[in-house]
Amino acid sequence: MAALSLRLCSPPLLCRASLSNGDNHHHHHHHATDASFIKRAADLSEKSAGLTSPHPNFGCVIATPSGKIAGEGYLYAQGTKPAEALAVEAAGELCRGSTAYLNMEPGDCHGDHAAVSALLQAGVGRVVVGIRHPLKHLRGSAIREMRSHGVEVNVLGEDFQSKVLEDARKCCLLVNAPLIHRACSRVPFSLLKYAMTLDGKIAASSGHAAWISSKLSRTRVFELRGRSDAVIVGGNTVRQDDPRLTARHGQGHTPTRIVMSQSLDLPEKANLWDVSDVSTIVATQRGARKSYQKFLASKGVEVVEFDMLNPREVMEYFHLRGYLSILWECGGTLAASAISSGVIHKVVAFIAPKIIGGSKAPSPVGELGMVEMTQALNLIDVCYEQVGPDMLVSGFLQPVPDLLPVIPSEDATFEIDPSVNPFESSIIFFYKTWDLYGSFSNFSPHPIRMPYGDDDYRTWSSVEHYYQANKFVGVENPLAHDCVEKIRTAKSPEEAALIGRSKQRQQPELVRSDWEDVKIEVMYMALKCKFSTYPHLKTMLLSTAGSVLVEASPHDLFWGGGREGEGLNYLGRLLMQLRSEYLGESSVSAENTSLAL
Repeated sequence: MAALSLRLCSPPLLCRASLSNGDNHHHHHHHATDASFIKRAADLSEKSAGLTSPHPNFGCVIATPSGKIAGEGYLYAQGTKPAEALAVEAAGELCRGSTAYLNMEPGDCHGDHAAVSALLQAGVGRVVVGIRHPLKHLRGSAIREMRSHGVEVNVLGEDFQSKVLEDARKCCLLVNAPLIHRACSRVPFSLLKYAMTLDGKIAASSGHAAWISSKLSRTRVFELRGRSDAVIVGGNTVRQDDPRLTARHGQGHTPTRIVMSQSLDLPEKANLWDVSDVSTIVATQRGARKSYQKFLASKGVEVVEFDMLNPREVMEYFHLRGYLSILWECGGTLAASAISSGVIHKVVAFIAPKIIGGSKAPSPVGELGMVEMTQALNLIDVCYEQVGPDMLVSGFLQPVPDLLPVIPSEDATFEIDPSVNPFESSIIFFYKTWDLYGSFSNFSPHPIRMPYGDDDYRTWSSVEHYYQANKFVGVENPLAHDCVEKIRTAKSPEEAALIGRSKQRQQPELVRSDWEDVKIEVMYMALKCKFSTYPHLKTMLLSTAGSVLVEASPHDLFWGGGREGEGLNYLGRLLMQLRSEYLGESSVSAENTSLAL
């Protein structure tokens, strides 16, 4: 049967006036071309979704004045070559005088302008940007930089408005919905997925649920998982279904599994307790079943306790951990709680042409406290698609935010609350590469050249690549050598970390015996090389003089600050030590200069 694809869209996210009647055919054609290439850039950018997480999606298309595609590229992951640089390499000499189409404004690490530089050096004459970067400290800076070099930069919807441009702009908002939500709220972008029968049941009265939807639909679910940072279920799903929650496509990204359970009334044997390939985190109420918590810890499962275990608290915590997108595959009770908490942004429902009946058979969403049909929640931008025998209905419960909320300036804040002193910057937090001080992260995209073996040097894509590989250096075992090589050639810092950590967990005999003694020194040497190699990073580090540097990972108790400040913050300590050494060198240098004078 031919696939049926219908689309029903409610009004656009923003209502903008259409172009005046005087707008001529040339303008319309120009806009249609821009819209078409921007949509292509958005589609391209989506290719990276789920390969390594978390990361924004960037795509770039370079088109010649005659309208032919000369080159294109997409960002594989944070810490890899920018989409713009890849597109420029592909286009070569054809870049000169061409137009570059970007689904989103480049978001280079502070002081590192690789994406913008690639476009400028290639001689691109015009740049069309789908949306400005949603993060406040990056918003507009790349656009200003390109304009300052004489490049014409158009941002969709800012110079002209039309239906065709608005549709293209919407594609750009949707492809980076997780990042936009991160910028505008304190919770990750959350998608609720379920499969149900035609009469609205997610299981039989007995609890049996395999399989409601078709194999084709289940393949789509694996794809959804592969594009998410984490998959979340409740305790009941673990007890009834014993899920694996893997992406099952054999390669690329597998999301973290999260279980929410207040009582920890969970089985001792469960597929989710096997963390050899992917980690599991159990979120529970503080003090719940301490002996069972110890059992989970012995299996390598991380347990996080909450004073109040509810979806909003849990999502705010995972937002702090840097998660951008969460897939909820839970039962009706937890789904209702998550919807009521306002943390679900999109719903994806697979409806199978089956009827199972049963007054006690569970439904996908439990009690929401609504008594009249007028209270029902309406989905926005609804899409219908046939997947095999099933119908896939999806839509948003909340629109994708279009702009950052207006944040008052320091002066305005001081007027509101004179006790806030904008000049007291005693602590500087950093964590993800998109943070203001994200370049301090060991995951930042700054290659380093370090000694390897007796008299050899090698280039490592990031500090994290070098650090993870060193766990296995010098071990007389071919498997250890293979591991070093796999880490060195990993396409992103996230992948390097995944390989290093899982090998260390699965085959501890491959890890060098002195690792615990030398790991701080290894990290320090790599950081020193990085900050010595890149002058703008050294300048940024020196600009923090007098401030405490804290690696704000809430879950890392060694390199990070820990959830409630209980971490050792060794990364922050090493950076402060390095800063102190640089400041000492500059003061000695200044002293010598004055003596010479």
